[in-house]
Amino acid sequence: MPAAAVLDDGSVDVDALLAVVAGAQRQAGRRVRGLLMTHPDGPDCAGAMVLVDIETLDEYLVSQRLGRGSTSCRADPHGFARASRVLRDALGQSPDLVISNRFGSLEAEGGGFAAELLALMAGGVPVLTAVATPYLEAWERFSGGAVVLPAQVAAVSQWLAQVLPRIPAAAAQG
Repeated sequence: MPAAAVLDDGSVDVDALLAVVAGAQRQAGRRVRGLLMTHPDGPDCAGAMVLVDIETLDEYLVSQRLGRGSTSCRADPHGFARASRVLRDALGQSPDLVISNRFGSLEAEGGGFAAELLALMAGGVPVLTAVATPYLEAWERFSGGAVVLPAQVAAVSQWLAQVLPRIPAAAAQG
C-alpha cells in the first residue's frame, strides 16, 4: 500500500520535515497535493494552528482558543471539515503524492481526515502523513499496517523513491 506515516516522537519538527519533503517533490516535478500545518504564533501549544493547502496556499484555521489553563483538545472540527475539501479534491486530480499534516486524535476516533485518507489509499494514491506515538497503534489499525518511518528526510526520500514513479529527466528539468 502506498501509505506511510512519519513517527512524530518529538525529536524533530515534523511539520517542517513534511514541508521540506513537499517542496523537494514539487521541485522535482511531481504533483503534490495536501495540507501542511503551520503555527503562525510560534510553537506555543496555546497558539493558532493553521493548515495550508500545498497547491493554492489557502489557509484553514483549525484550532480554537481555549486559554492556557484548558485541558480540552483545541482542535476545531469545523476547521478540519473545511480543510478536508483539499484532500477530497486531490483524489480527482491524479496527484503523485498527497501529504496530510497528521493522523491524530480526530482520525483515531474516525473523524478529522479519516474518510479522505481512506479514499485516497483505496484509490491507490500515495499518502504521507505524520503520527505521534500515542496514536501509532490506531494508525497501524487504520492503515492496515502501513509503513512507519523515522522522522528523517533521508528515510522519507527513500520510501518515496520506492513508491513514486520515476520522473523522466526532461520532465524534471522542464
